[in-house]
Amino acid sequence: MLYAPKAKITLVSTALLYLAVLATLLITTFYPEPVEDVSLILILSVKLIPLLLFMVPVFRGDNRGYIWLSFVVIFYFTQAVVSAWLSEGDFAPMLLAILTFALFTVAMIHLKTNRP
Repeated sequence: MLYAPKAKITLVSTALLYLAVLATLLITTFYPEPVEDVSLILILSVKLIPLLLFMVPVFRGDNRGYIWLSFVVIFYFTQAVVSAWLSEGDFAPMLLAILTFALFTVAMIHLKTNRP
């Protein structure tokens, strides 16, 4: 539910960043090469299911859903920063760290602008 007209901009921004994070997680599963001897379905479910649970609140603009999304995104950000550090600045973990930071920030801005 949107309470302010400016919240429409942050809603669209958050939805686009959310889709970008999902796409990045999906692409990094298969590129440069999938992990051998591990089920791809298991890897995809561990990576994507925690974020996919927030699909409806993100596109609906639900404040409570955005709060919980922010908690979950912090874990993805932490994992991306550690991966970027260990890989000495590889492109994919750096991109994921930037996208998750931006998603968290825009979600917080949405919560600020969409107060009842």
